Amino acid sequence: MLSRPLHRGVLVAALAGYVTAATVVTINGTASHPTSPFLLLQNRAFQQVTPNTADALYAWNAIHGAAISVIADPSPLSSALPNSLQLTVPQGTAGQVGFGNEGYYGINVNAEWTYNASFYYKFPVASSFEGTAIIALQSADGQVYASASVPISGSQQTWRQVAVPLRPSSSPTSTANNFTVTFDGADAAGQTIDFAMFSLFPPTFKDRANGLRIDVATTLYEMKPSFFRLPGGNNLGQTWETRWQWNATVGSLVDRPGRVGDWGYINTDGLGLLEYMYLCEDMEMEAILAVWAGYSLDGESLPEDELAPYIQQAIDQINFVIGDPSNNEYAALRASLGHPEPFPLTYVEIGNEDFFASESYIYRWRDFAGNLTAAFPQLRFIATSYPFNPILDPVPLQYDNHVYQTPSWFVENAFYYDSYERNGTYYFQGEYAAISYNASDVFGTGRLMYPTVESSVSEAAYMTGFERNGDIVFAASYAPLLMNVAQYQWTPNLVAFDASEVYPSTSYFVQQLFSVSRGTEYLPSTLPTLGGTLYWSVTRDTNVGTIFIKIVNSDTAAVPMTFNLPFEVASAGTATVLTGPPTASNSPSTPNAVVPVTSNTNFAKSFDYTAPAYSLTVLTTRML
Repeated sequence: MLSRPLHRGVLVAALAGYVTAATVVTINGTASHPTSPFLLLQNRAFQQVTPNTADALYAWNAIHGAAISVIADPSPLSSALPNSLQLTVPQGTAGQVGFGNEGYYGINVNAEWTYNASFYYKFPVASSFEGTAIIALQSADGQVYASASVPISGSQQTWRQVAVPLRPSSSPTSTANNFTVTFDGADAAGQTIDFAMFSLFPPTFKDRANGLRIDVATTLYEMKPSFFRLPGGNNLGQTWETRWQWNATVGSLVDRPGRVGDWGYINTDGLGLLEYMYLCEDMEMEAILAVWAGYSLDGESLPEDELAPYIQQAIDQINFVIGDPSNNEYAALRASLGHPEPFPLTYVEIGNEDFFASESYIYRWRDFAGNLTAAFPQLRFIATSYPFNPILDPVPLQYDNHVYQTPSWFVENAFYYDSYERNGTYYFQGEYAAISYNASDVFGTGRLMYPTVESSVSEAAYMTGFERNGDIVFAASYAPLLMNVAQYQWTPNLVAFDASEVYPSTSYFVQQLFSVSRGTEYLPSTLPTLGGTLYWSVTRDTNVGTIFIKIVNSDTAAVPMTFNLPFEVASAGTATVLTGPPTASNSPSTPNAVVPVTSNTNFAKSFDYTAPAYSLTVLTTRML
């Protein structure tokens, strides 16, 4: 996720070596072109698990001798959720007995928050039991921070939902806490009770139901993104059976079956298509919407004569987002769920990384693009094969490029898009990151755990090319976006988090500085040296007259520079600098090792600046 380079920013690069003559950058005053949920409970609904196995109880534990198991319920909560948690309280039990959930590697308990807790329950066999369930947040050793009681009746043989607010009395420093449901053992002895669809939510970003954790979402929002690619690239599907299907992610949570995700864990799909669109709305960004296009990561491509229902499913997906409720049933579904107005949508991506199945993409693109263009002529469709390889019909007007490489590769390829032909084709750098120092095995040994100053600065050098080529590069996004430090499948990522804290990486700050320092047009200047270590880009915001000069120095030494502007500027401005030792990272142990620092600086029509080693600098001033 990254701000779209709608207006080309110009980064001005500094030469390496303090004994070298200053690099002189002369800037042209005429623009060349415009620049272009966090649920707290894990395994809450026992989705996609095998009943009567230990694995089905993942994240759950029995309390004080209770017996718990996941069963294939003969009277399930819904057809989408066939499993339930069955609690049996043994005879002769005393004290509080029940079960608990450890959350996603801990639960952050905050006395300033009110948590909304709920679950469904029923008795499989009618009972005379009339008692109370205690719903609580407590530490691993049993210290209770918040609790509420609800009446439970043995006569309840159909599913009933109970919900309570929980307001902690204190804020423990540890996140080794549990959500618990317990009964008085003496009263409940001999009882068997079924439970389903548990929920525990803290306050969410913009108070959205099924919304995002405030601190994580705020971190993303402060990056000022322009778009969000959803539901993600590989998230479209590892196999045909487990592919992401939009219609299984909307409506009541009890009607969402979830699926085995592409990275080995269960997707609850509580964050479904509507929640994704609300995320875009709340963060003031647009969606780049992907549709499954007949290919899965296991290598299977559907034959052409089997594509029709999946093309229709893609049409229905788009109609859910932008259709007219008065004449389309899926748009009417959106309206019934609380959003009658269509969401903004410009781009739809057909598939993901179809360069892995380029031969079948010839007919898959033809059939999907042809039918989707006929249904939605106002939309722009993005191809995901290599540009012009193979030759596709209809000719794509947008391509999605992905690259994961070494820091040195990104520096060396800062002019990557400069040689691209201007033939009416536009490019989305949908995924990119410096992930390894091992050029011979980028995805193997030598992987970075977290972005480093050197890797992030190298990405910044590459990003200057996005701004310089903003006439053809219409969007770009670092990938992947988020990582739970307790459980992950890929490194590095833009933002790391645990149960209570968020750790923006050095690459996050690079993305943020580019995003918040966008002009509306790109100003050509002296070009950086191809294969050098100093890169720059200059943009102007014509609305307010602000000038942004971005400078990337990937060398080991500071570099002096001189800028010659074609117009007078205010003498006072700012310099925001991200720099540090090349191997420095922001991590849970060093969360603020490297952060941008802003200081006041002086400007003139001609002025000098020295770019620190391993740095990204954004100089900001104003035209007079």
